[in-house]
Amino acid sequence: MAKSAKSKKSARKSRWTLSSLRRLLVWAVLGVVGVFALLILLFSVINPPTTQTMWSEGRRLGRPVQQDWVALDDIAPVMARSAVAAEDANFCLHWGFDVQAIRAAIADGNRRGGSTISQQVVKNVFLWQERSWLRKALEAVITPAVEAVWSKKRILEVYLNVAEMDEGVFGVAAAAQHYFGVTPARLSATQAARLAATLPAPKSRSASNPSPRLRRRAAQIADGAATIRADGRAACFED
Repeated sequence: MAKSAKSKKSARKSRWTLSSLRRLLVWAVLGVVGVFALLILLFSVINPPTTQTMWSEGRRLGRPVQQDWVALDDIAPVMARSAVAAEDANFCLHWGFDVQAIRAAIADGNRRGGSTISQQVVKNVFLWQERSWLRKALEAVITPAVEAVWSKKRILEVYLNVAEMDEGVFGVAAAAQHYFGVTPARLSATQAARLAATLPAPKSRSASNPSPRLRRRAAQIADGAATIRADGRAACFED
């Protein structure tokens, strides 16, 4: 009898421990969800003070990175169109994921990127750069939430302020000054296209001293920027 009572007590203790672990896991998940939800709401109206990428890059360089926040209304419209043409031509048409671009990336053996500007904002502001299944899973969950809460103009504004455009140079305000000595409002179509052309590989491309390849890419981006303006695919951030 004593042995049976002891076994029952042990079984109850084991069930209590498992139940406690489940509750702890549920609360942990809810806590993470709550933190991200709060940040999404907060950053819809308040500019993110920094990002993990800026912090790690500043630490690597041993100096503060260059970044000056600027409102979308103070950025030359052609810069916004150029960034969209370069990175996400269907930005105004999707809800965070461009299915066509994803299919094209898969068909190309993942040699081309399929991430939208919305996904890149989520990665830059809320997550980290290194590829992992955890990061991709979080990105897939957070991106629709950002699309639901933020306007397209806000998403693009944040993107243009946190994207790295040279080593330790983040955002179009710092990049415009760094490369061309102008404010972002005074960027020309050529300058905007060259800045947008650096986005996939900012550490190895120069907007002020472009290679022949970058010049060709910038010309394509300039054409794309004119196209999305003409066919209405820039309407969501130019209304």
